[in-house]
Amino acid sequence: MRILSRRRLKEFWGLHPQAETRLASWYRVAKSKSWQSLVEVREDFPHADAAGGFTVFNIGGNDFRLVTDVVCRVQTIYVKGVYTHAEYDRLRLE
Repeated sequence: MRILSRRRLKEFWGLHPQAETRLASWYRVAKSKSWQSLVEVREDFPHADAAGGFTVFNIGGNDFRLVTDVVCRVQTIYVKGVYTHAEYDRLRLE
């Protein structure tokens, strides 16, 4: 999968250094895959969920939420944002 944009991940872990290892690990795994569906995503990330047209990954034992748009047809993941659990709870992904 092609991942756009890694910069958002780096910006987040700049503010939350404890997230760096976990987000970098997610990035390595996702980049090496060629998922065709959410079912396949969940084989690697069992707690990934569909929410409001996005795919949300629980990162670091649910400490952080990574909101993405996984477009299997073109093998691209668009990183929409990374949030602490509290920040994510205030979002509306409808």
